[in-house]
Amino acid sequence: MRWREGKDLPPGRRRLCSPYDPDARYSVKRGSGWCGYKTHLSETCEPDAPHLITQVITTDATVADTEVTETLHQGLAARELLPAEHDVDAGYVTAAHIVAAQDRYGIELLGPVGLDTHHENHQGEHFAQSTFTVDWQARTVTCPQGKTSASWSSQRKSSGTPLARVHFTAQDCGSCPVHEKCTKAANDKWGRSLTLLPQDQQEALETRRREQLTDQWQQRYNIRAGVEGTISQAVRRTQIRRTRFTGLPKTHLGHIFAATAINIIRLDAWLTETPLGPTRTSHLARLGLAA
Repeated sequence: MRWREGKDLPPGRRRLCSPYDPDARYSVKRGSGWCGYKTHLSETCEPDAPHLITQVITTDATVADTEVTETLHQGLAARELLPAEHDVDAGYVTAAHIVAAQDRYGIELLGPVGLDTHHENHQGEHFAQSTFTVDWQARTVTCPQGKTSASWSSQRKSSGTPLARVHFTAQDCGSCPVHEKCTKAANDKWGRSLTLLPQDQQEALETRRREQLTDQWQQRYNIRAGVEGTISQAVRRTQIRRTRFTGLPKTHLGHIFAATAINIIRLDAWLTETPLGPTRTSHLARLGLAA
């Protein structure tokens, strides 16, 4: 008998991390590790009404945020609480989620997506996917220099998501005058390659990448920061980060109690016309203001 270490350990989602709670799992986020769960909160944000928590989801610590987006919308739809616009953190947004939220629920899912960070030269210049012209019917792609792709193959990610893999020839790319801005491909057969999502998702992704760089979009998205105050209030007033129970079902029930308490506090403040508290200022920032 010997200890299992390193790569011999099972995946985090299957590995017990506590002898007292078989549902708890270990995870790391931004350098901080913990054994337990994750809580996902959704709240209303109308300026003329109290901001109330409408959805609480509890998962083990290994579940990624992107796995929760659909569950959030299903829960809100079941209770007829779907918003017209759902402002979320970047972790909850993929091209598939943007399309599904609109098609299935009529929701505009507002959140940033990852930028296209394909190969850049030493000056930081590069040809992003948006500079290529895609002919979805002909299954070809034309590059900024007018060359047409030589290969288009349908594939799937390990998750099952369909995608298209597109290649340009090494001959076209090797003799291109702007080769350094486009690809590092050293293969004798292929030059620049592109990975494309299904058409509706790819177009939604490129549209969002353009939109999120505008001041107008940034101003719309500023409202999402309000939920950080909700999380802070839940941590300070209800100690939501320290479960009082063992097991996922009971921990989730505890989170619902915490959200209910926050809603009661906010309804009372609204009915008694208690003004919102000012944004807290750190001790260091106060010294700067005093100077």
